Amino acid sequence: MSGMSGTSGMSDTTDLTTSTDRHVNRSQAGGLVALVREHVIADRHGDVAAVVGARVDELRPLLSERARSILTRQTIDDLVGLGPLEVLLRDVDVTEVMVNNGTDIWVDRSGHPMRAGQLEPGQLEAIIERIISPLGLRLDRTSPIVDARLQDGSRVCAVRAPLAVDGTCLSIRRFRARTVALTDFAPKAVVDVIRCLIRDRWNVVVSGATSAGKTTLLNAMAAEIDPQTRIVTIEDTAELRLDARHVVRLEARQATADGLGEIGIAKLLRTALRLRPDRLVVGEVRGAEAVSLVGAMNTGHDGSLATVHANGPADAVRRIESMVLQGASNWPLSAIREQVHSAIDAIVHVERIGNVRRVTAVAELLADPVDPRRVTLLADRHTAVGAPSRRRAA
Repeated sequence: MSGMSGTSGMSDTTDLTTSTDRHVNRSQAGGLVALVREHVIADRHGDVAAVVGARVDELRPLLSERARSILTRQTIDDLVGLGPLEVLLRDVDVTEVMVNNGTDIWVDRSGHPMRAGQLEPGQLEAIIERIISPLGLRLDRTSPIVDARLQDGSRVCAVRAPLAVDGTCLSIRRFRARTVALTDFAPKAVVDVIRCLIRDRWNVVVSGATSAGKTTLLNAMAAEIDPQTRIVTIEDTAELRLDARHVVRLEARQATADGLGEIGIAKLLRTALRLRPDRLVVGEVRGAEAVSLVGAMNTGHDGSLATVHANGPADAVRRIESMVLQGASNWPLSAIREQVHSAIDAIVHVERIGNVRRVTAVAELLADPVDPRRVTLLADRHTAVGAPSRRRAA
């Protein structure tokens, strides 16, 4: 058992009954947490919770039951969790936890960013180390960027100096335990259009900005697929949770600190084709792997789904064309456009409006790949406005 470096330096004489779980800097209780932690570290035997509880009773027998519970929980968080960030990750309204400049804690709570406290110097580095060391990753001057995920699927990204100029920064994007349905994204008329595309095995790309809800919408759309269908999911960080029996989940792997062993989305896509998928679901396309995705969609894997960062349906098509050009620079642009328009049938665009996420457009790709409009609208955020013209085999 090992403790987390860094303490909050708070007086051990403060009454913990005035503390709350939202005071992540523990400005009233840190001294007691540090004291209990030091005694627990010395006792390396037994269940952590039981040992912490016993040490709290021994060191502060007169604490109220509520104060005892808070002190016990905070000490456990420091010993085996992510320290002061744990309480924020337990808050169901928090969708993202961020640390700026090495100490400043911010959260996105119900769609609203707000300040949530402060870490002590060095504490963030210890938290990041606790996350990445079991994964064989490291964050140092030679590897100043790291991507990982927590056991619950939450995505983690950390950047340190010299890339993070003002100090190490961290972002933890929460995995939603609650299932979100298509009806949470759009009214019935728009949902019916999307369900029609899925039923008719259209190849659909979900577009949107960062944190717009692309992966959540993708999960909701994939939930509409027949549960007997064999689905292979491919993601940089495994976030999709499909409630189906015939699912194979593949996750990309970063290179080790020595630059070895990287397996990217493009290789996983090629591997997925050998796993006999009925449909492919790709978490996000960011670069040259778009060539493999377009190739898969053009070789009989109808009904596949993917996501891409874009400002709208037409921009999504242009961005996919650009990414294919990255991976196939010797292809003429006309051939790339023909391949993209043949492979992808529709774009579903999602946006975050206030603290809610909504489908704002469903668009079909035009038959003519050189048409500057790129797409024609099937539905806006309120209702259906057009009829599909493409046909895929059922």
